[in-house]
Amino acid sequence: MDASRTPDAPPSPAPVPAMPAQPVRLAGQPSRARRLAVPALYLAGVAGAFAYVGAVDPNEPGHYPVCPLFRLTGVLCPGCGGLRSAHAFAHGDLIAAFGANAFAVVGYFVFAGFMALWLVRAFRGGPTPRIVLRPRYWWALGALALVFVIVRNLSFGSALAP
Repeated sequence: MDASRTPDAPPSPAPVPAMPAQPVRLAGQPSRARRLAVPALYLAGVAGAFAYVGAVDPNEPGHYPVCPLFRLTGVLCPGCGGLRSAHAFAHGDLIAAFGANAFAVVGYFVFAGFMALWLVRAFRGGPTPRIVLRPRYWWALGALALVFVIVRNLSFGSALAP
């Protein structure tokens, strides 16, 4: 028994160990670089595609194939004007991008938000984000795309046509 301590005194607390200079990884947990590799590769692929479409103008004939639905029926699908939209978006012309395909521009921003969330979670070591929607939301998204197709093919919706 310690002579300097009285029998009724509580025991002294154990010394707190110093924090290590590097963060401690749990066994089996991938490194930060490994967690960031997959979202960074996706982002690099999309950036490369946008760079290509930004460099090769889809407004000039012969660079890209024509939409098969439009060629066969004359009906604009939800993707028609998407390359022109991506070209304008890559050049920073959001108004022209929105005019070529508003549905695609909304998709670009949704994708950017998803990628930002994925990169932040990968950086912090959190779970990979998943797109989990109930069937009624998928149906609503499909109905929205159908309404977009119908309106852009009618005379009063010509502002949505590329």
